[in-house]
Amino acid sequence: MHKANQLRGQTSPYLLQHLYNPVNWYAWGAEALEKAISEDKPIIVSIGYSACHWCHVMERESFEDEEIAEIMNRNFVCIKVDREERPDIDHMYMTAVQLLTRQGGWPLNCFALPDTRPIWGGTYFTREQWKSVLLQVSELFRDRRNELAGQAEQLTRGIASSNFIELSKTKESFDESDAVRVFGNVMDSMDTEEGGTLRAPKFPLPVNLEFLLHYHYHSGEKQALEQTELSLEKMAMGGIYDQVGGGFARYSTDDKWKVPHFEKMLYDNGQLVSVYSNAWKTLKKPLFRDVVYQTTEFIERELTSPHGTFYAALDADSEGEEGKFYVWNANDIDKLLGDDASLIREYYQVGKKGYWEDGNNILLRNRPDADFASSKGISEEKLRERVRDANSKLLEARAGRVRPGLDNKVVISWNGLMINGLAEAYAAFGDDSFIEMARRAADFIIEHSVSSKGKIYRILNGEEPSVEGFLEDYALFVQALIRLFEVTSEPRYLLKAKVLAGYVMENFSSEGTSLFSFSPVNGERLKAPFYELPDNVIPSSNSVMALNLFYLASYFENAGWSGRSEQMLTDIKNHLVSNSISYTNWARLMLHYAYGFNTVVITGPEAIQNALKINALFMPGIKIAALENDNRDIPLFAERYNEGETWLYVCTMGRCNLPVKDLSLALEQIRTLKPR
Repeated sequence: MHKANQLRGQTSPYLLQHLYNPVNWYAWGAEALEKAISEDKPIIVSIGYSACHWCHVMERESFEDEEIAEIMNRNFVCIKVDREERPDIDHMYMTAVQLLTRQGGWPLNCFALPDTRPIWGGTYFTREQWKSVLLQVSELFRDRRNELAGQAEQLTRGIASSNFIELSKTKESFDESDAVRVFGNVMDSMDTEEGGTLRAPKFPLPVNLEFLLHYHYHSGEKQALEQTELSLEKMAMGGIYDQVGGGFARYSTDDKWKVPHFEKMLYDNGQLVSVYSNAWKTLKKPLFRDVVYQTTEFIERELTSPHGTFYAALDADSEGEEGKFYVWNANDIDKLLGDDASLIREYYQVGKKGYWEDGNNILLRNRPDADFASSKGISEEKLRERVRDANSKLLEARAGRVRPGLDNKVVISWNGLMINGLAEAYAAFGDDSFIEMARRAADFIIEHSVSSKGKIYRILNGEEPSVEGFLEDYALFVQALIRLFEVTSEPRYLLKAKVLAGYVMENFSSEGTSLFSFSPVNGERLKAPFYELPDNVIPSSNSVMALNLFYLASYFENAGWSGRSEQMLTDIKNHLVSNSISYTNWARLMLHYAYGFNTVVITGPEAIQNALKINALFMPGIKIAALENDNRDIPLFAERYNEGETWLYVCTMGRCNLPVKDLSLALEQIRTLKPR
């Protein structure tokens, strides 16, 4: 083993994976950046994350190689970045590589001038390719410095202009025709046979499915619900879903959800718990309920810290092989399951559709339980009982294998997604275990990662916070706090969300645009500022913040916040209607303007009970505010509390109906107010 390099003392699992490389890696920071300036050396910024399979491959082939390391150390200052800790750095260099090559991904390897401006880069390189690139860039820096400086300037301007939208001076309106157009554009990108979006690789992209569910609620469009149901069924029965242990892999390498890229990310699973819970409210499919319970069991078993917060990811690899932990051969199953083996082999398509390579199978299903049970002449409940018993045995046996690596970072934004998912599961199923998990994580984050004035730190290592929070952390944690308030009726969550939103307004606003910068404006300034616009595997921080401000404005009667939210949507409208598939979380906000939005205020001794009943329904066009006692901190409750009496107030965009005492009457008011 080589002696430790400059990554000693870091806490990121990804950085620590490279601690004993012969490459003299530095973490991003003053020491490395000052070294590049003082020694006048170009920089290599190498970006990845701990669960990244091809990052591991490039490390083995190149970064552990003595000859390659010598070339890197002699000619460059070498900086390793965990993209999950520093998404701002990742964005700047990823955008540069995409502008240069029209491709992106991880590992990301970008060359920069000593002042950090990018000049060239790519993703994975073989050893020989990497050696050749190192020598060429070193030669260019020595002999054609002025040309590189010109390219760096052009690239930096391109990065900055690629995500900045100027404040619009015109007023936009949104109506049903806009919603219909956006829905049509989204469906043009959807796979109507296998679910999800067209073409491989296939990512779950729960933000798209949430939009389709919301659009169906508002418009009654059956195709939106059918596409959601198809997608969720295909994913839940496919190899992308861990049939034995629950939880989803990051994506499928094929277009039929069969072969996953086996890493499991918290952000995917948190969002998928949300969308399966919401779909269950509408469709009541047992499969969707199973997915929610199995996935949260996986989170609790494998990604929950002793403090109740949630770890970032599980690696794709174990024993140096991708997927080895998860695949099975027929002999394994025969030995473990005995008399049930043949049934389970057929159920999970072992040797058939599930066959992968080298005698190994990815467990998956090709038809619903009701159909399979009927073909075997047994009841569906009996089949499910035998499958549960088999899964228990398989899971126990799998626990004895060498486990994939765990990335034990606690990322606040991703925890926000998981907390929100647990709140949605509690709303759907009423199971206290979900809300207890959510509360525990949220309370620990509030205590250890949020200051009294509203500043968030992005990463928790145990109780120790690090890395100043980005807009993503504020937006997704505020979203979770708003939903926690709705399902628990605990004002402290909503009041904390207000404090955090106020901090964002003050510290992330920039001149000339309604959108928020990804980094605080008074924090570290990279060479190109970043405004996150499109929704992707995680909804964009600006779209989430626009929704947050819309909802908080209603609770706190803050016209400034509702105006800012509407201006953000106005400024993004051209992107939304022209490239709808990449702006589906923005489209959820548009639906409120196109179809109307309600708040339901409930006060009195039966307020929480009534709120739980409404939360059990899928009604994304409303926000709920319920308290058993009087509260003067939340303006929406003002003058609406009468001791000993329960009242329900249905309000629409600032106008409230006469209060009623019966929940069914309030629901009828909502149905009357909501156009179909």
